Amino acid sequence: MNQPKVGVGVIIQNAKKEILVGKRIGSHAPFYSIPGGHLENGETFEAAAIKEVFEETGLVIKNPVVLAVTNNLRTYRRENKHYVSIILFVDKYEGILTLREPDKCEAWDWYLPSQIPQPHFDASEFAIECFLKKQFYMKGQK
Repeated sequence: MNQPKVGVGVIIQNAKKEILVGKRIGSHAPFYSIPGGHLENGETFEAAAIKEVFEETGLVIKNPVVLAVTNNLRTYRRENKHYVSIILFVDKYEGILTLREPDKCEAWDWYLPSQIPQPHFDASEFAIECFLKKQFYMKGQK
C-alpha cells in the first residue's frame, strides 16, 4: 500500500528563545532541520519525540507538547515521499548537546526561529512557521 508516513519533529527552545537546528547529511542533505524522525507502530507522539531527540542530540526532553501538524507536499512533489508530521514543542531539557548520529547530521546549533538557515527541510520549515504564527495546521503546499 502506498500511503503517507508519519513523522515527528521537535522544536526545542532554549532560555534565549533560540531553537535547535541541525545541518543534515546523507538522505536529507543539504537541508537544515529540527530534530525528528519516524513514528513507530504503537508509539505515542511524545515517546517518539523523546526517543528521536535523545538519539540525535543526547538531550533528554521533558514534557513535549503537540504544537502543530504539517502536510509535507513539497517533499512529495520532489521525492515522491508523502509525510504528515506531528510537531511537538519543548523548553525543558537536560544533558549536553552531542552529535550522536554523525552519518545523518553534520552539526547542531541554536538559531532564532525567525532566522533559520537555508536550505531548510520542508517539514521543519513548516513546523517553525506554525510555531511563529501560532498556527496548528499547515497545508504544506508551498
